Amino acid sequence: MDNFDTEIRASATQVLNACRKRGWKAATAESCTGGLIAGALTEIAGSSDVVDRGFVTYSNEAKMGMLDVPEQTLATHGAVSEPTARAMAEGALANSLADVTVAVTGVAGPGGGSVEKPVGLVHFAAATNGKTISDHRVFDGDRGSVRHQTVLHALGMLRALAEG
Repeated sequence: MDNFDTEIRASATQVLNACRKRGWKAATAESCTGGLIAGALTEIAGSSDVVDRGFVTYSNEAKMGMLDVPEQTLATHGAVSEPTARAMAEGALANSLADVTVAVTGVAGPGGGSVEKPVGLVHFAAATNGKTISDHRVFDGDRGSVRHQTVLHALGMLRALAEG
């Protein structure tokens, strides 16, 4: 069964190849995608030499318990924020055998948005030892489209760090 389109499969393959060239392991920390990024990577045969683990941290309790996201970060900035995404990526790095991680947290919709945090807003972070990059996007479309675009962007960030 093929769960991902050719664009996601190609991007996941590029991430895996970039990690292999450096001998790196990868991990994901996902909220709004619920494991789709890890799923995209593991859809590719042979990915077990790169993928260490995926954290699905949909609740704040999971973010704190599995990734060591500080409660104060969540209280001050909320789950959907750059500081939370950065803490998730860094927490995934600290709580895995990975050399590179990516984290996503956002509002996939159709509900749950606000003026400050509209439906389609996703915060991203990717981390490797000593370096964390972050980004955010507001994607158009329904829940499936937002999640699809999120997976593609996250894979791109992972690849960028892995390629150095």
